[in-house]
Amino acid sequence: MMFTQPSASLRRVSILAIDKVFASTLMQAKDFFHLASLRYSKQLGLGLQPMFEIRLVSPDGKPVDSFSNVQLPVEGALDDADIIILPAFWDDFDNLQQRYPQVLPWLRAQHARGAVLCAEASGVFWLAESGLLDGKEATTYWRFFDSFAERFPKVRLNQDKHLTDADNLYCAGGTTSACDLYIYLIERFCGANVARAVARDILYEVQRNYTPGRMGFGGQKLHQDLIILQIQHWLEEHFADKFRFEDVARNHGMSIRNFMRRFQGATGDKPLHYLQRLRIETAKGLLSSTRKSIKTISYEVGYDDASFFARLFRQHTELSPNQYRQQFMQEA
Repeated sequence: MMFTQPSASLRRVSILAIDKVFASTLMQAKDFFHLASLRYSKQLGLGLQPMFEIRLVSPDGKPVDSFSNVQLPVEGALDDADIIILPAFWDDFDNLQQRYPQVLPWLRAQHARGAVLCAEASGVFWLAESGLLDGKEATTYWRFFDSFAERFPKVRLNQDKHLTDADNLYCAGGTTSACDLYIYLIERFCGANVARAVARDILYEVQRNYTPGRMGFGGQKLHQDLIILQIQHWLEEHFADKFRFEDVARNHGMSIRNFMRRFQGATGDKPLHYLQRLRIETAKGLLSSTRKSIKTISYEVGYDDASFFARLFRQHTELSPNQYRQQFMQEA
C-alpha cells in the first residue's frame, strides 16, 4: 500500500535536548509520540511505519550531556515543528540562557507559525523567559513556585493546577502530569482511539495523587471581556453546582440575552455547551484515574441522572463512560 502522509496538522515533534536535561523526561516524550506515530499508522492500515517524525534537537545540532552524565545523540539542530517539547533540566537557568541564545528566538518564531509548545517542570522557564506566557496562566514544579513567581511577575502562576493551557502553550508540573498532557495532545492530533491505545500501552501503572486537569479551555480565555472571564473562573469552581444562567447573568449585571451574546462572542461557545465540556472533561479524568462508579462520577460533575450523563458523555466522546474507562483499564 502506498504510504500516506499524516494530516498537515502533525508532521514533526521536536524535543529540546540541552546539557543537564533529565534524560528520563526527554525520552518519555519521545517514547509517547513514537508509539503514537506507530499506532496512528496501524489505525490507517499502513502497518508499523511511523506517520510523523519525532526528533531530539539541540541548539547547535551536537550531542548533549544529560543530568546523569549520559551523552545523548540528537537528530539535528533547532527546526520547524508542529509540537515542541521542553523537558525538565537541572542547572542554573541563567547559565543555560547564555549557553543557548538560539532557544528563545526559536520558540517565539515557532509559536508565531502555529506550533504547539509544551514544557515540563523547569522547562516552563524557557516559555516564560520568551515572553509568550505574559498575561497567561502557567504552572511548574512546586519547588520552583517562589523563584518562578519572582522572576516572571507577568505570568499568572497557578499553584493549584498540574496542567495549564493557553494559546497553544502547555505547562505540566511534573512527570505524571506530562503523561496526561501527551495523551491529550495525541488525542488532539491523532484521534481518541490512538490516544487510548497509547494510554493502555504506557500508563497502566501510573498512580496519580490528583485528578487530571481539564484541558482545552485556556485558549478560550484569551479575550478582553473581563466580566465573561470572571464568569468562566466561577464556572470552573462551581460547575457541579445547581444554578441557572439567568441568575449568573443577573449577578454580573447583565440580562440573559446580553450574557448569552457576550459569552459566545468572547469564548466561541454557548454557555451551556461550555459547562457541559467542563463537566465531561472532569468526568474523563475521573474515569481514567479512579474506580469510582459511573453514578458517583455523574453526581460529582453535576448530574443527578446517571442515564442522562451517560448519553451526554457519548455525544461528546462517541463512547459510553464504561467504554471510555475500559480503554484505559484493560491490559494491552
